[in-house]
Amino acid sequence: MAIIGIDLGTSNSLVSIWTDSGATLVPNGLGEVLTPSVISLDEEGALLVGRAARERLVTAPERTASEFKRFMGTDKKYTLANKAFTPEELSSLILRKLKDDADIWLAQNRPGETITEAIVSVPAYFNDNQRAATKRAGLLTNLKVDRLLNEPSAAALACRLFDQQTDYTALVFDFGGGTLDVSIVDCFDNMVSVLAVSGDNRLGGMDFDRHIAQEFCKNNHIFFEQLSPQAQASLLFHAEDAKKRLTETDAATISFGHREASGIMELSNQRLVDICAPLFTRMSLPVRRALADSKKSLTNIERIIMVGGSCKMPVVREYLRQLFGRELENPFAPDTVVGLGAGVYAGVRERREEIRDIVMTDLCPFTLGTGVIGTNGSGPLRMSPIIERNSILPCSQVERYHTVLDQQEKISIDVYQGEERYCRDNLILGKLSVPVPPGPKDQEKVDVRFTYDINGILEVEVTVASTGQVHRKVFLGKGSNLTEEEARSRLEELAALKIHPHNIDGAKALLAHAERLYAQSMGETRSMVARALDNFHAIVQRGAPTDIARKSEGFKEFLDSVEKYILGFGLFPFDYEQDGIETEVDSWQDPDLYRGPSGGNNSGTPVQ
Repeated sequence: MAIIGIDLGTSNSLVSIWTDSGATLVPNGLGEVLTPSVISLDEEGALLVGRAARERLVTAPERTASEFKRFMGTDKKYTLANKAFTPEELSSLILRKLKDDADIWLAQNRPGETITEAIVSVPAYFNDNQRAATKRAGLLTNLKVDRLLNEPSAAALACRLFDQQTDYTALVFDFGGGTLDVSIVDCFDNMVSVLAVSGDNRLGGMDFDRHIAQEFCKNNHIFFEQLSPQAQASLLFHAEDAKKRLTETDAATISFGHREASGIMELSNQRLVDICAPLFTRMSLPVRRALADSKKSLTNIERIIMVGGSCKMPVVREYLRQLFGRELENPFAPDTVVGLGAGVYAGVRERREEIRDIVMTDLCPFTLGTGVIGTNGSGPLRMSPIIERNSILPCSQVERYHTVLDQQEKISIDVYQGEERYCRDNLILGKLSVPVPPGPKDQEKVDVRFTYDINGILEVEVTVASTGQVHRKVFLGKGSNLTEEEARSRLEELAALKIHPHNIDGAKALLAHAERLYAQSMGETRSMVARALDNFHAIVQRGAPTDIARKSEGFKEFLDSVEKYILGFGLFPFDYEQDGIETEVDSWQDPDLYRGPSGGNNSGTPVQ
């Protein structure tokens, strides 16, 4: 029986398993450990997950969804090919793909073992609704997810195993594609104790992409909002690519050509700092709050650990280096350390001998309380905290309240989560109404106890002081009242979506890559991509695994050369006039399926 650890990310997700050599990242069908968190339905209704789906953000935006992690726990719906999905349903399809990859890995490396449970990481600043939605995603995958692990805690756990000789206090800065978390963590002996957490669930690397795209539009007199979804996706792709190139060079050119709009813009790291100044301001706020809540100053922090793919950006690293006044640490690759930590915790849950003594404590990220009437007896309900944010979990606290009206017959306990003064500005988790004996105001009193555990389950217990009657209710987050029948029905619907076999993932990704390049190119380049695409598609349709594997490498090289040319930092892929396409693509072509220009079938269609 195996427990797996899953980093369910906004941009990328990954799965790990604890082995005798430590936490091991499991590769997908492409041999990669990072699977893009993107879902698409192709024209045949088959499900694409990962890189192949990501390529279709440009060519088929109406059939493709990404960034849905940002909307976990909300009522937002995504429509793909006339099928409606909630964010947690899309997340369940990512979980299903990761579980399938792990099943294949186990069959090859530990035959006979099956997956019984998953540890899933979430941003530390996820509220109850978002955490409940993540658990529902596991339910819809038919995967047991009892334990959610905060992402910075997972990173700290992985780093602690890397260096068990030194005790230290660390600031973990977790900056991913869609969310930012900051945690203060104390590592002592075999304990990893989280002292404070803060964050911003709507700040990540994707926001840099949008700022770059908006600046491009401003410079080229384009209205981003008026572009079609396909053109917007294409421009955001170019913006993201330029951002990534700035990790290796100090300047990058964005050259965007589309039938709706075109233009060019030079981007440097300094210009990126100017464009994204508001994002850097937002970035510092969770740092300051986490330090204040932990009652630590930067002089008390021995280590600063960078987590998340967006921490690779030089402008982010330089900003943080100046903010902290010291160098930063990366004991692991920023985009895989959370996945490794989830794998470590999976090993702890399995009671593996070598790590069974590790103890990790976590915190309540938001204040939990109830609504009370102001002292003047009017106005909006005010938040009365019962469990303060950053209380160590599990936690149980009690407060006493009294009636405010003469002959009042019941007291309503409205449960809220958040830090704002007025209840209307916080997240309501639910209500509990308790009958009390009528009498003069202030006479009847109730003791309200909140008990909150490490799995995000809140129990509210109300005891009427005069009668001793006890009323209890468990709150699991918005939408968690999904009946077993409803869950089973939706699980069957999602399972009916046909997913491509593990060994054809790479071919589907290459086809989707080629389709995107076709949409982004023009002229002779587009013609070459079209012929190459038709040829490789015919090879895939024929379905011989050896043929697909043999032809994939050359096809990938061809697409990479086209990609570089389109993005403006490569030569034209072929000297078309001198050599013709056959001389360059011959290394991967299948002569049985493709008749070159001299053969009279210049359309590049397969020969039947």
